[in-house]
Amino acid sequence: MTRASDAQAEKARRRPATTGLDLGLLLLRLTIGVTMVGHGTGKLFGWFGGSGLDNTAAFFTSAGYPAGRAFAVVAGLTETLGGIGLVLGLLTPLAAAAILGTLINAMATRWGDGFFAPDGIEYEILIAMVSVSLALTGPGRHSVDARLPVLRDNRLDVGAAAVALGGATAAIVLLIRG
Repeated sequence: MTRASDAQAEKARRRPATTGLDLGLLLLRLTIGVTMVGHGTGKLFGWFGGSGLDNTAAFFTSAGYPAGRAFAVVAGLTETLGGIGLVLGLLTPLAAAAILGTLINAMATRWGDGFFAPDGIEYEILIAMVSVSLALTGPGRHSVDARLPVLRDNRLDVGAAAVALGGATAAIVLLIRG
């Protein structure tokens, strides 16, 4: 690329969005991110009506995880930090991968109870697929990633690798669970 085309590309990135795409991605990231921060801090601290670490650890133990407290901490931190990453649009593919891995495990613990709420897995599937979508599309212009040269241009291969990472880590955890 020439310097002129580099300058034009930079100018295009800095101009306000002319479509609703970036606003839509922002709203999606905020909704899923805040929701996951609420779930994670509920697991860790009992905030927002959550069960707190002791009760979450007991659930993980009853669900077959060998170290219930450790897995409760990991799940709570993963949801909280992944949610914060989505809210900020920071390391978005990795934040989305964290949420995806957690939701795959959530689906596994609820599997067999049907599809629709309150006992089914429709909610978990919805959040998991939104996470996959955000990993593949990127966070949009209204994000920290858009301001960082290394992360500015979302690439499909990075998003796909993050989705694979989320799936692989979930599979490892499920193998540990047995």
